[in-house]
Amino acid sequence: MSRIGNKPIAIPAGVEVKVDGNIVTVKGPKGTMTKEMHKDMKIEVKDNTVTVARPNDLKENRSLHGLTRTLINNMILGVTNEFSKTLEVNGVGYRAQKQGKKLVLNLGYSHPVEMEEPEGIKFEVPTPNQIIVKGVDKELVGQTAAVIRTKRLPEVYRGKGIKYDYEVIRRKEGKTGKK
Repeated sequence: MSRIGNKPIAIPAGVEVKVDGNIVTVKGPKGTMTKEMHKDMKIEVKDNTVTVARPNDLKENRSLHGLTRTLINNMILGVTNEFSKTLEVNGVGYRAQKQGKKLVLNLGYSHPVEMEEPEGIKFEVPTPNQIIVKGVDKELVGQTAAVIRTKRLPEVYRGKGIKYDYEVIRRKEGKTGKK
């Protein structure tokens, strides 16, 4: 019995959910998302709720039951309130700025690193050392933030690099002299 998979998903006002076979389309005030779910899962929309049912208790279907429900719930949450991830840029001379639809990062390399906004993602740079990645698709927001972070991973001796705002970098002590 899946505790998560059996919970019905409430559809808030202003959100429209359409199910066509195994393709789920969610339309809301922030945008539209379409995702193809597994063919075995039965998805029904009734009385402003979405329910997910599985055909049998095989291991694969049990694991897909909760996953399908969570994916649909994240789609509904995304089109009502956007998902966001905040990154911090630490280091002397390291900074981020937005130029049109590009994110320009100065990270101590001989050249600035430029990144184009992917479809459905918005970059915000409130301060030169802070980047906010926003979008309706939770998976895409997380992936884009991870790609930005890989441009200069935080290092453990001085703490320079790009890190998530909640991330704590465990600092190492440097070398000591001869005794």
